[in-house]
Amino acid sequence: MKIDLTETTSSKINKALVQGRRAVGTPAIGMVLTLVIVTDEENAYDALKAANDASREHPSRTLVVIKRVSRSPRDRAKARLDAEVRVGTDAGTGETVIVRLYGEVIDHAQSVVLPLLLPDAPVVVWWAVNAPAAPAQDPLGALAQRRVTDAYASEQPIHELSTRAETYTPGDTDLSWTRITPWRSMLAAALDQAPCTVTSAEVTGEEFNPSCELLAMWLADRLNVPVTRKVSDGPGLTAVRLESSSGAIVLDRPDGSLATLSMRGQPDRAVALKRRDTSELLAEELRRLDPDEIYAASLKFGVDRLGHADGPQPADDPQPAAGEKAADESGPAKPAAKKAAKKAAAK
Repeated sequence: MKIDLTETTSSKINKALVQGRRAVGTPAIGMVLTLVIVTDEENAYDALKAANDASREHPSRTLVVIKRVSRSPRDRAKARLDAEVRVGTDAGTGETVIVRLYGEVIDHAQSVVLPLLLPDAPVVVWWAVNAPAAPAQDPLGALAQRRVTDAYASEQPIHELSTRAETYTPGDTDLSWTRITPWRSMLAAALDQAPCTVTSAEVTGEEFNPSCELLAMWLADRLNVPVTRKVSDGPGLTAVRLESSSGAIVLDRPDGSLATLSMRGQPDRAVALKRRDTSELLAEELRRLDPDEIYAASLKFGVDRLGHADGPQPADDPQPAAGEKAADESGPAKPAAKKAAKKAAAK
């Protein structure tokens, strides 16, 4: 069921939600959270489809906020709010409200959204595109326990990671981090199967892909070894190679679907490692509402501290490699780590 409202208010939208629930015979509210999606008209359909698919696992009230840019000064001065209310089969397993803001009301989106939030339920804000530099300081972000961005959707993904690190607040997360969850799980399981000392790592993937950079920073932060970032034609993340005391551990995915795990002394194994849809990524993020400390530590490690085999290092204020950092902070580094760090620096 769909209800269109023109030049409306938040109070009228709430009344339309009650009317819609009664009309379809589901007056009881069984939703677990409020998902606020901030997007533009061009990306609204894809974002809403992903949210509806994710609602099968997390029934929620979805509020889609679309800020419409007015062309003339007269239109920009006139505040207007249009809404579309969807309940029943048109809204997945929850409720959906699409609000379009015009004029001065664009600067007060939080005043429109606040009366529509589910009482006593968590709030998650997802910026499908054009996320603010500091999500926690954004008026809509301040309403949420969890704030989801996507660096891959920005014009400068790698610069976006640096901005996210500077403005990080507990509760922030990014879909670029969620995309590498299967890779992190597989690499951790491989190291559990073959106890060894990792001396260096190499991450290969598309250029300017934030997921590749995050995986490299995660390895460097958790293993305290130098990590080299190499560029390939993709799609996405294509390979990770860990040099260890028991031989190389290689996870290679050239086609974006099926990967091969190679370890010394064991036969090669095929691993299903397909690239996931946005709905799967969003559903994973909605499973947890507590701060992700591992994401925060990896993000703050810094892209500029990785070794880039296919490009120059940043010229201004160079940072020490991961192995050198470990030596400075924890005393003399192990001989293997020192040798690997010198080798990475020579490249």
